Amino acid sequence: MRLLSITQCKPGMRLAKKIFSEDGIVLLGDRMELTNRLITRLAECGVQYVYVEDSRTEDIIPPSLIREETFRMAIKEIRTNFREMMDRPHKRKGAAYPYIAQPFKAMMNLIIDDLSNQEEAMIMLMNMGTVDHYLFQHSLNVCVYSTLLGLSNGYSREEVTTLGLGALLHDIGKTQINVNVLKKPDKLTNDEFELMKRHPQIGFELLKDEPNLPLIVAHCAFQHHERLDGSGYPRGIKGNEIHDYAKWIGLVDSYDAMTTNRVYRAPMLPHDAMERLYAGSGTLYEQRMLQLFRDKVAIYPIGMTVSLKTGERGVVVDLNNAYPHRPVVRILSNEAGEDLKVPYEIDLSKQLTVMIVGVNDQETDVPLVSGI
Repeated sequence: MRLLSITQCKPGMRLAKKIFSEDGIVLLGDRMELTNRLITRLAECGVQYVYVEDSRTEDIIPPSLIREETFRMAIKEIRTNFREMMDRPHKRKGAAYPYIAQPFKAMMNLIIDDLSNQEEAMIMLMNMGTVDHYLFQHSLNVCVYSTLLGLSNGYSREEVTTLGLGALLHDIGKTQINVNVLKKPDKLTNDEFELMKRHPQIGFELLKDEPNLPLIVAHCAFQHHERLDGSGYPRGIKGNEIHDYAKWIGLVDSYDAMTTNRVYRAPMLPHDAMERLYAGSGTLYEQRMLQLFRDKVAIYPIGMTVSLKTGERGVVVDLNNAYPHRPVVRILSNEAGEDLKVPYEIDLSKQLTVMIVGVNDQETDVPLVSGI
């Protein structure tokens, strides 16, 4: 299968992976044939990338970080509990609210088990093939990525659970922000931007007294927009004043925000987002955290089309965990743009003079700047 942007899809192509709704329900099954109407509708719903069938890449099966059952259960729990939070201002005074610690801790156990069962798991884009509800999907993405980094960093299961809960609930304050501000496609006014900047404080207030939830989870919500040099918000704290969990979450939150479709811009690809993050090394983000994050991110996801310095084009078929920026590529067309009758594979970790210079027909200069 191949990973294509929705703009590259053509009628007659068949899906190689399911398309899910914002609450985890299957909308389109695999092998569904795409039509002009379906392609347009998927784009309108915020689906930016899909996996499609291709006879030359039918053996390529991109790994999933978590099982489909875990994903569907998690997105349903997030939707249910976050919508309950959204409704709180409209409920009568004294109304009872469900506690969120128990269902989310059960969800964290499943996510940790799924990630622990994979050797050398790499961070792969999770927002392909999902109808976009930015807050729900983003919260799950940040949770899964942060949990994987916590495991890789050597945290205990209890520590990873707390980090994962902090990541899952880091944006809970946005449930109290007017949806018209959250989804505004234009630049925010000064007043709207100041309102948005209140969501960490609001999140802290929502979580600090939540039964059976560690207080540090509330502080993760409070601190995830703080930065090393004090340029963050809401309090402008810096360096060691920021909890390490919040530093991890702030890093992952930035990455996922850049690689996820937003109402005001298209998503970046992983290599571009990593470049942006590295520009803040030592000033916005901890260098040691960036290094681990870089080593765990699939810069060029399996199934993605890439162009090589030689002029050849192909599809990423495997990752080199020690060199995420130098994957194994199956060459499908030569330097003249002619399709090969017999594709062949090249391991870029062994062919050091061959570089990736384009992704999905767009040029990239990442290796020239950050050297990742």
